[in-house]
Amino acid sequence: MSAVLKDVPYLATMREADLDEVMKIENAIYTHPWTRGNFSDSLQAGYLCRTWRLGGHLVGYFIVSGGAGEAHLLNLSISSACQRSGHGSALLREAAGLARLSADKLLLEVRPSNQPAQALYRRFGFRKIGVRRGYYPAHSGREDALVLALPLK
Repeated sequence: MSAVLKDVPYLATMREADLDEVMKIENAIYTHPWTRGNFSDSLQAGYLCRTWRLGGHLVGYFIVSGGAGEAHLLNLSISSACQRSGHGSALLREAAGLARLSADKLLLEVRPSNQPAQALYRRFGFRKIGVRRGYYPAHSGREDALVLALPLK
């Protein structure tokens, strides 16, 4: 592999063998992370589960479920060392591109307290369409979720 290609991030299908690395990122960046079982279930269900690698190192990943003309971005995560360097935008672009193949819109939930993620989604064209009350676990009870949608067609 040439030196140039080592510096180019690439998308790959997530496999069960990736889950140790995925869980390291998940546990490091979230106060209430997904479990290994959540990822295994997503793989078994046939969801779009992808990793984002740079030079062979895991930078991030996403999980998208789909059905009835809609896709749902369940998880999009970038390792803390690689955040705010364009990887989130690139990975979101990849997720939307794959979702576009079978869906008219892409939905997601985001914590109101997660301002960096909200800013990314707004820049990408997502718009708020609702609120799910008490959706997320939080340190002191529950936190609402903002429901965002992006038209794909």
